[in-house]
Amino acid sequence: MKELEEKRILVTGGTGSLGKTLVRRLLTGEMGKPAKITVFSRDEAKQHFMRLEYMRREAATDEAIYQNSQDLLNFRIGDVRDYSALLAAMREADVVFHAAALKQVPSCEYFPFEAVLTNIIGAENVVKCVRENNLPVEKVVGISTDKACKPINVMGMTKALQERIIIEANRDCSNTVFTCVRYGNVIASRGSIIPLFVEQIQKNQTITVTLPEMTRFLLSLDQAVDTVFEAIKKGFRGETFVPKVFAAKITDVAKSLMGEKKLPIVFTGIRPGEKIHEIMVSEEECFRTVERGDYYVILPVLPELREKFEDSQFLANEYSSKDNNISVEDLKILLGKANEEIGQFLTTK
Repeated sequence: MKELEEKRILVTGGTGSLGKTLVRRLLTGEMGKPAKITVFSRDEAKQHFMRLEYMRREAATDEAIYQNSQDLLNFRIGDVRDYSALLAAMREADVVFHAAALKQVPSCEYFPFEAVLTNIIGAENVVKCVRENNLPVEKVVGISTDKACKPINVMGMTKALQERIIIEANRDCSNTVFTCVRYGNVIASRGSIIPLFVEQIQKNQTITVTLPEMTRFLLSLDQAVDTVFEAIKKGFRGETFVPKVFAAKITDVAKSLMGEKKLPIVFTGIRPGEKIHEIMVSEEECFRTVERGDYYVILPVLPELREKFEDSQFLANEYSSKDNNISVEDLKILLGKANEEIGQFLTTK
């Protein structure tokens, strides 16, 4: 039987970029047909439009997704900051994907306590619901970010603490497996740089980049969901899954999207809290990071939570976006594959 067959699934932040893609993939039945999928978020407008999308048969991409959406999909208004609202939703869940977050770096810098409330208190509420109510939740997967690794901004600091809160829950919630995933810049997510570049290129505007040295990891929304599913399929308690993905210079990303156009690039300076390079596995984490196929897996920082991997080869160096950057030509291929996700025509003329 597949891992999510007949499971009741809750997706916090289910109307976000990752949440919506995760829900679509769950509706395909590739992990088994769930008994129920609940989208939990505080944005009634996004829920309304997401519901309308699945009501239109032609928007569901295939018949199985459409039919499953009619049978399985539910929506709940609520905020992960609100313990009571979250508890009511989690009482009806076997598997929880915790994707709710404040994740815009500048916004978190200007409103740091708001990031604390959502990213830290929200994660604690997820754990508290399980811990204090003996809920029958079998698995919880926390969605994190490369910015949680050696964090220098509020968003990264709060997500780093979110990771620790979720991983630590394995100590005294023996009936629930808590794992995390950590990944980089999602190509088509709201607020990411690529949709901005596409818009600037289509309008023949100057391309704005913060610094010429800046690099980022790049992965598609489906690769992000693949990582989440890998944690469900193969994750032991307390582990953090990191996908092996491409990294690139942001200036090369802009050039690859321009095609034959020669638009000027101006450098606007680093934004509040922004990193020049991102790291997904730090130097300090290498000694407890193992490779499993297309993923690095970071073992828990608390030694009593670690499984035994005596024969494993640990990672030798940190995993940083400054290393092994792909070429402009390879970027064109990568971004061309993501054209549908970006939802706009990538300029090639």
